[in-house]
Amino acid sequence: MATDSRPADVLARRHPQHRDEWGVEFARIVAFSDGVFAIAITLLVLAFQIPENSPDVVHSLLSQSGDVFAYALSFAVLGRLWLAHHRFFSVLERFDARLMGLNLLYLAWVVLVPFTSEVLGDYGNDSGGVILYAAVMLGVTLTFGVEIVYAYRAGLVKPELRGVEHRYAGTASFIVAAVFLASIPVALVAPDFAPLMWLVVFFSGYRLARLLGYES
Repeated sequence: MATDSRPADVLARRHPQHRDEWGVEFARIVAFSDGVFAIAITLLVLAFQIPENSPDVVHSLLSQSGDVFAYALSFAVLGRLWLAHHRFFSVLERFDARLMGLNLLYLAWVVLVPFTSEVLGDYGNDSGGVILYAAVMLGVTLTFGVEIVYAYRAGLVKPELRGVEHRYAGTASFIVAAVFLASIPVALVAPDFAPLMWLVVFFSGYRLARLLGYES
């Protein structure tokens, strides 16, 4: 029987690879993703600034209430996104090039969160700042949902966990994405109200998925 002499990386791009057989490659994907999350969540703190030789440090800090809210919101969002991403990759049995591409697209949205968080802190009362943040979070949640759905349909998830992961995590991502999408027109008329919608879905999105019957 003739053996295939094509490079292994070419074969890997054409066929799903088992995580146990390609452990180093799979670990690199996870490590790279974790690194992106770590950098993004660390950059959030750069939004805080105290003027040099400020006569009142406390007043300077209190005057940055918008930045504090944006920091707390984005830290919580990125933290939950990382936990969901970690959970998703823990149930993967195989991976392929398309999943890697979707994961890169997802991370491309994640790295925008610190920038949009700073804009939200500085222009939280402006429709433009709120819409920009909502648009990026829409991209984050939507691409993650697509990543989960693709993994499910391509048979990359462990068989015993496919139903739960698709119905729960995937659907919850699309519910959150829908709320961010709905908050964009709301921000045009009431920019202060849109963040309240985000907080509600952030704390209840997964419970809503359960109530709708998407988790077994």
